[in-house]
Amino acid sequence: MRVTLALDDDIAQTLRQRAQLLGLSFEQAVNDALRRGLSSEPPVNRAVFRVAPLPGRFQPGIDSLRFNQLNDELAVQEFSGQGEGRSSRT
Repeated sequence: MRVTLALDDDIAQTLRQRAQLLGLSFEQAVNDALRRGLSSEPPVNRAVFRVAPLPGRFQPGIDSLRFNQLNDELAVQEFSGQGEGRSSRT
């Protein structure tokens, strides 16, 4: 069946490239693309996944912006050999 069809330039270019790559005629590339598109399953409407946030459990006096400061200070002390009662890594 012959049908006149207006294609966007980018779609036509993609179809030409695909036809050349696969060694097909332009008509065959269009038919194959339409078959694949029409035979695919329609998108399934899925329920939206929502995460319920929980309140933070920081104790009063803990600054969340400086959370790792103590750990960093201990790591620097250990690296510089000033750590008390810690064995050095080998």
